[in-house]
Amino acid sequence: MKDPILPVDGEARQIAKHLIRTARSGALATNDGASGVPFASLVAVATDVDGSPLILTSQLSIHTRLLEADARCSLLLSSSGKGDPLAHPRVTLLAEARRVEQRSSPEGERIRRRYLAHQPKASLYVDFPDFAFWRLDIASASLNGGFGRAYRMDRADVLAPMDGLDGLLDLEADAVEHMNADHSEAVALYATRLCGARDGAWRLTGIDPEGLLLALGDEIVRLTFPEPLTGPEELRPMLVRLAQDARNRSTAD
Repeated sequence: MKDPILPVDGEARQIAKHLIRTARSGALATNDGASGVPFASLVAVATDVDGSPLILTSQLSIHTRLLEADARCSLLLSSSGKGDPLAHPRVTLLAEARRVEQRSSPEGERIRRRYLAHQPKASLYVDFPDFAFWRLDIASASLNGGFGRAYRMDRADVLAPMDGLDGLLDLEADAVEHMNADHSEAVALYATRLCGARDGAWRLTGIDPEGLLLALGDEIVRLTFPEPLTGPEELRPMLVRLAQDARNRSTAD
């Protein structure tokens, strides 16, 4: 019988990364050691700069207690649309969950900021004492890009390389704030002219080595860079270049 698994290519990687970056919720499967039966639950998700999923859970939740006992888990993320739901892409991430213990650390502050930028309604409960962030460290992935399009992927296929980009971790928060405060017109053009989104007061919510996340209410779009950043000093020229591309496209239209 013909092997249904296809070789991983650039298009498959792009589909998987887009799903991971733009998803706002997913199905988390944890291990119930007592019964031996997997336990699935709905969780809200965001991503760290490299693309690792982030979740916020309550100590009262069953899946939190299961993660504390066994950190192995999987997360299913899918796109939605008209017609057969199985015709739309989805990705399953096999991972090990790590609780973020120090919220006051640079990592903890970054994760909190990025999560709330993607899930603003979580600000109502994020600081409750029984809530904690978890980072899902991906081991491998399985992408179904639609009928007859199945791929097995490793972590390098779905995460952004961070070599030489430690400075981006420090730069990102200020860059996001600056763009939203002083260049809101460019941010809106990124969404409408380069992503084909509807008009509105779009906001930049996250920057990573491979692109931008933009939001209008609950609507999320992603703008992938023409080429990934290899150093933090490349961010500003990339933002300027994209703004000019968007304005040129606006003029041409």
